[in-house]
Amino acid sequence: MFKALVLEQVEGKTEAAVRQLEVSDLPEEDVLVAVEYSSLNYKDGLAVTGTGKIIRNFPMVPGIDLAGKVIESGSKEFSPGDSVVMTGWSVGERYWGGYSQQAKMKAEWLVPLAEGLSSLQAMAIGTAGLTSMLCVMALEEGGITPDKGEIIVSGAAGGVGSVAVSLLHKLGYQVVAVTGRESTHAYLRELGASRIISRDEMTEAARPLEGQRWAGGIDTVGDSLLARILAEMDYSGVVAACGLAGGFKLPTTVMPFILRNVRLQGVDSVNCPKERRIEAWKRLSELLPKEQIDQISEVISLEQVADAAESIVSGKVRGRLIVDPNR
Repeated sequence: MFKALVLEQVEGKTEAAVRQLEVSDLPEEDVLVAVEYSSLNYKDGLAVTGTGKIIRNFPMVPGIDLAGKVIESGSKEFSPGDSVVMTGWSVGERYWGGYSQQAKMKAEWLVPLAEGLSSLQAMAIGTAGLTSMLCVMALEEGGITPDKGEIIVSGAAGGVGSVAVSLLHKLGYQVVAVTGRESTHAYLRELGASRIISRDEMTEAARPLEGQRWAGGIDTVGDSLLARILAEMDYSGVVAACGLAGGFKLPTTVMPFILRNVRLQGVDSVNCPKERRIEAWKRLSELLPKEQIDQISEVISLEQVADAAESIVSGKVRGRLIVDPNR
């Protein structure tokens, strides 16, 4: 027997409870993993609270990330004892996820744990960190080098934003962090933000074109904030968009794209090809200071996930929450 957080829908409401399961309760997949850590992302918060229509089939074990060791494998790619990481692939949404002491995964969902990282550190990075690295790679591939000017990061105190600020600083960029919480200013400066501006300033309705301010941007918010970032981009600037915490609409015009040659690059970590995932994890291992990984993370138990999910959806979580199912 082992424990897992299980979601059920009762009279139209999502209810979360820690339960005892057996291996026979798990889906039939290739690889059985002893889960050492998972993490709590914004999408997990929506799933656990039932705020968003993330989960359509119940019961469901949520948790879109996990790291652990292989117990049994029906794939030649992995052997018992291998350390692995899983993020994305609709796990924790369509397929049972990481909020469990044991999980069964398809082999193609797993990648080897990057050299130099522990499973705890991998989950402190998690989907949020992987997404951040993919965003930074999108800026690099768009020709945005540190000498081009300032990079703006929205939702900077959240999971994706925190790692993005740290990565960009490490690579020599000047980072401007956008946050709605004054209490996070010292934290963001410690991560490497050179300037901090308020969310209110950036969510004011923008004209089709505003004064040019940013060489590049990483946006986790969407809606009017993303519209303002686009209106303020330098000529040939690149914005990597990866989130919609503020809404999925984009009240903008084609003006930034055709008059300033601006590129809006969508970044998806869910179905990202395995080769690019491995590259991104390698760079994360090399770039993120291990002491900073600890600084941006806090460990919670399965029993604490439901309350923490409410907090992350309400925008009250700073940095990364790691879930220890064995606690």
